[in-house]
Amino acid sequence: MTLRAVALRCLGILLLVLAPGAEALAGTSPGTPVVDHHTHLNAPAIQAFLPEFCAAVKRLGGCDPALTAAHSPADLLAAMDKAGIRRALVLSDGYLAQSPMMKPQRPDAAALMRAANDWTVALARRHPTRLAAFIAVDPLRPTALGEIARWRDDPAVRGVKLHLTASGVDLRNSRHLAALAGVFRAAAGARLAILVHLRTTRGDYGAGDVQRFLDAVLPSAGSAPVQIAHAAGWGGIDAPTLSALGAFADAFQAHPEHFRHVWFDLSGVWSGHGSASDRQALVVLMRRIGIRHFLPGSDWPYNGDSLAEYYGHGYPQLPLTQKEWAIIRANVAPYAKAR
Repeated sequence: MTLRAVALRCLGILLLVLAPGAEALAGTSPGTPVVDHHTHLNAPAIQAFLPEFCAAVKRLGGCDPALTAAHSPADLLAAMDKAGIRRALVLSDGYLAQSPMMKPQRPDAAALMRAANDWTVALARRHPTRLAAFIAVDPLRPTALGEIARWRDDPAVRGVKLHLTASGVDLRNSRHLAALAGVFRAAAGARLAILVHLRTTRGDYGAGDVQRFLDAVLPSAGSAPVQIAHAAGWGGIDAPTLSALGAFADAFQAHPEHFRHVWFDLSGVWSGHGSASDRQALVVLMRRIGIRHFLPGSDWPYNGDSLAEYYGHGYPQLPLTQKEWAIIRANVAPYAKAR
């Protein structure tokens, strides 16, 4: 599979002692996480836009079929109920509307982005005890800061979702780093958490990119919570993911006080990609960082419609101890708590 095809699969999958501030609770059934920290639902405006988007990106490998499949809020809630999951973070996919992968760009791209965010927030308002919303922006667009400001102090909005692959961000581009840092500052100023899909389309993505992120971007978040999606990869486990997470592990061990507000979700990590040795290497890095910095997440519905199946049979693919799994399943980031 080519790098571009993997990037498009990624869009499909994503579209492809406690750490201070985290809360530990008991799940409603054995092996069930309290909160799923990474789920998706396509807003109607995005669902209608997807055929055009997928036709445009066919040159890059096309869309994962899971991206275009229709799923309703009732489907997500039913999957949560069957698995015994109390709450979920629902991530807007509004960034797709402004993705540079879409050629030509839609003149109403910004309006589509806002409509997707409006719908996701309205969903969380309808189900305040079960769902919490993350809006989405493209950090390289001039609309990003205004959209973040629009949701300041809204109790239904817990954070901002950024997808560096979809937005064409290059962590080796100083202009991109500056724009990303500005978005981090804006989110922190709006008292919103930041959930970032960090991996870019560079074939040699890894430790060097993470170091640039740590030096030029993360400090702009201040003490605002930051969640790194897919354990710093884009699903599965491979050399770039391990390289990236290794850079985080080095930084955590050197200055643990700087990372009390940083978590990693494990969505899609056990998706069938990666060898047994890769899985063992990931666990070694997780232990270096600290198991309490890792959050349960499914990337629903992109790893199957059944959360019960995913958490019941997907988790054991990582060679963690029962005690370590118990910690992960009970971890609840502060922005994911019920209000």
